[in-house]
Amino acid sequence: MLRYLGGRLVQAVVIVAIVATITFALIHLAPGDPFSGVMDNPNVNERVRTTLRAQYGLDRPLPEQFVRYFGLLARGDLGWSFSHDRPVTEVLATTLPNTLLLMAIALTGSFALGILIALVQVARRGSTTDHALSAISLFFFSIPDFWLAILALLAFTYWLPLFPVGGTVDAVTHDYMGLGERIVDRLRHLALPALTLTVLASPGVARYQRAALLDVLPADYIRTARLKGLTEREILRRHALRNALLPIISLLGLSFPALLTGAFFIEKIFSWPGMGLAVITAIGSRDYNLVMGGVILGSIMVTAGSLLADLLYAWADPRIRAR
Repeated sequence: MLRYLGGRLVQAVVIVAIVATITFALIHLAPGDPFSGVMDNPNVNERVRTTLRAQYGLDRPLPEQFVRYFGLLARGDLGWSFSHDRPVTEVLATTLPNTLLLMAIALTGSFALGILIALVQVARRGSTTDHALSAISLFFFSIPDFWLAILALLAFTYWLPLFPVGGTVDAVTHDYMGLGERIVDRLRHLALPALTLTVLASPGVARYQRAALLDVLPADYIRTARLKGLTEREILRRHALRNALLPIISLLGLSFPALLTGAFFIEKIFSWPGMGLAVITAIGSRDYNLVMGGVILGSIMVTAGSLLADLLYAWADPRIRAR
């Protein structure tokens, strides 16, 4: 197991390094730089422009900038954020908890809802309920993230004003609320982006779990359970679901990167101050270091999620541990 874990960690480091290299190249090959607005202003003295570029090493050849950046990265320094005027590590440390909170709720909700839908479908397989749930799942599975988020924002903040437009708390009154009111205020701001991500991710889980349940139903132990007189609901809950959950662990590793990229769009639309919103804003302002830091941290999160799924699979299946 330790050898397997070591090999996976080496692969993770290589993947993060490749992602960082490609991102660095794409960002620096794009036209403009963090000081494009200053450079295009005719009232700015040429000496100021030269000084700014030299101060941050933007006047150096691209290979030299690459070596310098990776030297800082090896020491854990992600550089300086031009748009936030503070270190990138501080920006990400402030925004990452909001992204992790949103993803944790969406991941838990999507798997719980997806497994529940699959159980209902298998219990009533071939019925109108089964076909209707399959059609609804396919519909939401096919909807782009940003389109559903915009529709939810329009429906539940304008047509039916149940939730706030954006943010994590009410910026005006939150500090003057009691403890219970603060919790409710935060939950109301979290509900709509978390619910949107959950609705987007649960159909994939439902379809995957339904197929896994149908695969185990012809097994001998299921027929034995029926001969014992167990109801179909007891068979599904106590026998079939337990053995059909193993493939879901693999889906967990696949869902993590999908939720992370989806969270970027959701955070932008709902003005949720997470890492995704910070990176998207940084792209518009050509904040190279913040974009790089966000992409690198995102790749670390994706590889960590994949590694966690592999370890859970090995823990759940003794045959993998034996190898």
